[in-house]
Order: sequence, then C-alpha cells, then structure tokens
Amino acid sequence: MVSHGLAVLLALLAAVFLAIGIVVRQRATMDVAPEHSVSSVMVLTLLRRPLWWAGTAAAVTGFCFQAFALVFGSLLLVQPILVSALLFALPLSARLADRRVTRSEWLWASMLTVSLAVFVVLAKTRPGDYEASAPLTAVVAVVCVAAVTACVVVAVRNPGWRRAVLLAVAVGVLFGVVAVLTKVVMHILTHNGLWAVLSTPIPYLLVLLGVIAVFLQQSAFHAGSLQTSVPTMLVLEPVIAVVLGAVVLGEHMTVDGVKAVAITIAVVAMTASTIALGRDEGAIEEELEAAAAVGRPN
Repeated sequence: MVSHGLAVLLALLAAVFLAIGIVVRQRATMDVAPEHSVSSVMVLTLLRRPLWWAGTAAAVTGFCFQAFALVFGSLLLVQPILVSALLFALPLSARLADRRVTRSEWLWASMLTVSLAVFVVLAKTRPGDYEASAPLTAVVAVVCVAAVTACVVVAVRNPGWRRAVLLAVAVGVLFGVVAVLTKVVMHILTHNGLWAVLSTPIPYLLVLLGVIAVFLQQSAFHAGSLQTSVPTMLVLEPVIAVVLGAVVLGEHMTVDGVKAVAITIAVVAMTASTIALGRDEGAIEEELEAAAAVGRPN
C-alpha cells in the first residue's frame, strides 16, 4: 500500500513538471515559422533561447519523478496518471496567456480528476518478471522503428494537420518505449546496482530515443494543429507503455467483476477528457501563434 501511494504521488509530481515543460516550450517556439518545424533551423533557434531550456529542465525533472515512480509502481499504474499533465497545464497556460479558464475546461478537468481518482483507488497491479525474450524484444523493436520512421517520412511530405497527427503518433510511440526502457533501467538499478545498468546498452538507447522524441515533439507543436497533436501524444504514450509492459515485461492487473468495469469506464473518461482539454488548449495556442506570426518578419 505504501509503495502504491508513493508511485501515485511521484507520478503526479511528474505530471506537474511535464505540464510545465509542455506549456513553456510551446511558448518558446511560437514565433518559429511552421515550415521549419522539422529542420535544423528550429533546433538551432531553440538552443539559443533560455525559455526553451527552462521548459526542457522542467520536462527532465518530470522524467526523473516518472523514473522514481516506476521504482514503486508498474507501468500499468504510473503511465495513465501522467495524462493528468493537461490538468496541471490548464491553469498555467491560462495564466501565461492572461485569460480565464472556461466553464467547459473546468468540467472536463473535473471529469479527468474523478476518473483518475477511480483508477488510482481500484487499479491493483502486479509486477512482471522483466526478463523479456530476445525474439519478442526484437520483433517489438522492429515494429516500433518501422512505425516511427513511416510517420516521420510521411509527415515531412504532408504539411498542416496531417503532419501534426503523424508526428504526434511518432512521439507517443517513442515516449511509450522510453517509459518501458526507464522501467527496465530502474529495475536493474534497484536490484543489481549502477554498474549493472551502465554495462548494458539500455540507458544509452534510452537517452538517444529521448532526444529524438523531444525533437519530434517540438516539431509537432509547430506542425499547425496543436488541438490534434497534444492529446494524441498524451493518450498514445500510456497506451503504448501499458501494452508493452504487459506483452514484453509481463506486468498485469488483478481486478475483475465490477471493479474491472469501473476501471474501464474510468480509462475511457480519462481519454475523452484529455482529448477535450487538449483541443481547448490547442485552440488557445493557435490563437497565440497566429498573433506571433503577425509580428514575424517575412
């Protein structure tokens, strides 16, 4: 029970800092032209901006809390809680944009809060063996690499909302894999020590995928349709992580009967409210980007 509570608390702290990272990094790139969303121009522009570094620091802090949460809880418990990032991003974004939170946003936020509470109280997860077979791991790796590559290749050739959707899907898949690798790293660290972690290729692969995911995420923010990109990546990440946690790492949830039905309803409600909040947030962000574009030199 103590481990369950610590996992929930740390996951909520992770969501807070991830929310700060999303909002601040969006603000830092509003005046970057959409055509530079997948290019070295955007990268070089961001690297010169302290505001972007501040948002990145917040996101890294959130990832650290997520990693600690995965020490005490399974992917099936921790990852769904991270969708609450939009719940924390809502008042912060409104504050920075000097606007009020609408009644609709508060209603969706309330639904997200209630559904998260139901999920946390009822979800009883069991750890896996964390010894995935090599053939299964290879198949999963090939499928994920192929999916991400296809999304990026097609996204580059399709501007506007299609690019946003495709990049968001790639980001969701990558961050889902990052979550799984993080769970494996923390499992090895707590059971075998730091040297055992450093002697495997997993932490280095984790860093590489994390950097690529951040770049694609930033690109998705500027692809022209934040209403679609933000909720897509936030919902897809826990889905990928939970599926891989069950299939590859052997994690499972021990609920049945009425509790299983309640958890299913809670997950559906969490998904619906996240998508709704993401669309509302995206609409505000696009208005601010349009205003920034007016002052951008041609």
